[in-house]
Amino acid sequence: MSAVISAKNLRKSYKGKAAVDNISFEIPAGRIVGLIGPNGSGKTTTLKAALGLVPFEGELKVLGKDPRGQRDELMQDVCFIADVAVLPRWLKVKDAVDFVAGVHPRFDRKKAEAYLAHTKLTPGMKVKEMSKGMIVQLHLALVMAIDAKLLVLDEPTLGLDILYRKQFYQNLLEDYFDEQKTIVVTTHQVEEIEHILTDLMFIREGKIVLSASMDDVGERFHEVMVPADKAEAARALKPIDERSVFGKAVMLFDGIPRQQLAEYGEVRNPGIADLFVATMKGTYA
Repeated sequence: MSAVISAKNLRKSYKGKAAVDNISFEIPAGRIVGLIGPNGSGKTTTLKAALGLVPFEGELKVLGKDPRGQRDELMQDVCFIADVAVLPRWLKVKDAVDFVAGVHPRFDRKKAEAYLAHTKLTPGMKVKEMSKGMIVQLHLALVMAIDAKLLVLDEPTLGLDILYRKQFYQNLLEDYFDEQKTIVVTTHQVEEIEHILTDLMFIREGKIVLSASMDDVGERFHEVMVPADKAEAARALKPIDERSVFGKAVMLFDGIPRQQLAEYGEVRNPGIADLFVATMKGTYA
């Protein structure tokens, strides 16, 4: 198996409008991939197709299986955390652990209990008594205790404060991820996952507009703060975006060597957020 997820001409429409528009991509094992896009771009639909939650057209293999006909078998090796953890309000922590232990053959109860021991959650606490951060902690404890090959996170920290968000990603790296596992994550808080990603995919209006490793992104895209006297010369190199900061033009270039750009001002690597905004300009018009 060469790829954990392999899509070829993947399509999904709702009421005649393409949510995912004939996209093709591959995600190798042992990667942490950020699937980033604005609302309605098709990222959640792409994830749902990979999880066998929606019908689709085209070819899609996840861990070598077709999610349309092999979902039960596939989900033995896949875990999913959505933006809202769907847990009954009456459910107690100990009942949640018992349930997952009873239905999933690769669940490690001791690992879940060890993670929960570092939280304020107690075995008798009910979901209705928890803050949203606590619910996410419970969901994460259950998921991280499953020896899955693929973890799919769709806005997993939505609505959480910054302390919970940082703790979430720290736990993900320290207690879950290794070279045998693959993580696909979508989020609007792109700055917070930038340091953990190995690969980046931008999706816009159902199409993949950027797919590259973070190393390639660092070599390919450069941002230059250009003084006024060099602005016209720099613009001749056709930046893909330009904005003004403290009276200077900040230009974003794709594929221009760093050494060449150094003639026009201070060169730096753009953050994912700036690259995202430049790529998605016009999407919100």
